[in-house]
Amino acid sequence: MAVRKRKKAAKKKPIPTNKKLYARVKAQAKRKFAVYPSAYANGWLVKTYKAKGGKYRMGVK
Repeated sequence: MAVRKRKKAAKKKPIPTNKKLYARVKAQAKRKFAVYPSAYANGWLVKTYKAKGGKYRMGVK
């Protein structure tokens, strides 16, 4: 009896819909926080991006 391997489905991640706004807010986060790739900086980035009207869609990059 042969064992079938299942293909892993690509994980869907939130992707920003407004790339220019996201890039601008990300640059602000990099200036604001000493350590950028951190939970605090990313939380601030998402909060600020959404407050300025940005939205996310679920998808594969």
